[in-house]
Amino acid sequence: MTRTTYARAIGTALATAMRDDERVFVLGEDVSAGGPFTITRGLVDEFGKDRVRDTPISEAAICGIAIGAAQSGLRPVLEIMYIDFLTLALDQLANMAAKAHFMSGGQLSVPLVLRTQGGAGQRAGAQHSQSLESWLCHVPGLKVVMPSRAVDAAGLLASAIADPNPVVMVENKTLYFRSEEVPDTVEPVPLGQAAVLRTGRDVTVVALSGLVPEALHAADALAADGIEVTVIDPRTLVPLDLDTIVASVRRTGRLVIAHEAVRDGGIGAEIAAATGRAAFDHLDAPIERVAAPFEPIAVSPVAEDAYLPRAPQIRDAVLRTLGRELNREGCRLPRPTA
Repeated sequence: MTRTTYARAIGTALATAMRDDERVFVLGEDVSAGGPFTITRGLVDEFGKDRVRDTPISEAAICGIAIGAAQSGLRPVLEIMYIDFLTLALDQLANMAAKAHFMSGGQLSVPLVLRTQGGAGQRAGAQHSQSLESWLCHVPGLKVVMPSRAVDAAGLLASAIADPNPVVMVENKTLYFRSEEVPDTVEPVPLGQAAVLRTGRDVTVVALSGLVPEALHAADALAADGIEVTVIDPRTLVPLDLDTIVASVRRTGRLVIAHEAVRDGGIGAEIAAATGRAAFDHLDAPIERVAAPFEPIAVSPVAEDAYLPRAPQIRDAVLRTLGRELNREGCRLPRPTA
């Protein structure tokens, strides 16, 4: 085992893929210097500027070049600095990359990986802090992954690079420099396979990306009160491992879904609807959702902290689904007696 960060695990996985397959190359803004979060640091020293290509500040051009390269037999890994700027490449990504295989009758494939960074918590304001993964999940032909741990980030990236379809990997900025234990050899993580990170009998919590560690913190706090929580990280949103989620809900009878994106139109609504249909007879309480309010993200530290859902909100949602009311201070009130 080696202690490393989420960011370094991704960089190491990129280097491994580039050593193993000469078709793999990296492109994006300032990637030769490491990019905004040091992910690609050092790659140009080993692989040269032909395989670590700096581009103009044009997300549409970066994505368009990658699509052409992928259709020509290469395996591009492009970086869009912030998911907010994906808006400038959506025509290429949603109308070209995602549909080429279908519209060519299977003659074309687009084996590219688009890495991008989402999430708030760094005082970057409304245009650099959004969580827009639900936009991507709505496009047939795209695969979408959102790792929460370093080992999964590396393993999912390996699988994404090997996949013949376009894959978008959404990385949470607040996770980049968390230190974790990672195996010396990281195995590829199959796309569409969730991870059960904690098992409990009372409630299932499905958490995404940056809210996974928050869900685990909430589970630790609830355990002190004798409440056992199962925590599931889907890891891949498209394809979604619904079977693992449903199997857990059938056992616990309760479900809480937590993500950092705004609640309205979020991926949590899709998970709730699909799970509700598949496990309706096993649910003992309404499904709870923890998400951000439907408003832009403020740059003010106090306002941003109040905006972001965290472990206390997950804990409160678990208590609600168990029928435990809270007082104004967030303390649990006793259950009413008959």
